[in-house]
Amino acid sequence: MALVDSHIIALIPNLGTGELVIIFFIILLLFGAKRLPDLFRSFGKSLGEFKRATRDIETDFRDAMDSAESTPTPQQSAPKKPQGTEAHNGSSKVS
Repeated sequence: MALVDSHIIALIPNLGTGELVIIFFIILLLFGAKRLPDLFRSFGKSLGEFKRATRDIETDFRDAMDSAESTPTPQQSAPKKPQGTEAHNGSSKVS
């Protein structure tokens, strides 16, 4: 959970306690005290769904990379000699 918090904070640099209090009061004025719990609950659910989807995509990507690495690559075969060309030692026997 600490990793996620640091990523969220990294998206909004130099955001201090005073700024957060001001943002909270603006949200309180816009939505009212009765709707704030529902607002934050829905925000938490959507954030959780986003994390789940991100994790699923990352798992699929890693599985695809692992299967690509485990698939054997075709070995390069040595060049074949054409048939009929045999090594001659310089002496031929004629009968």
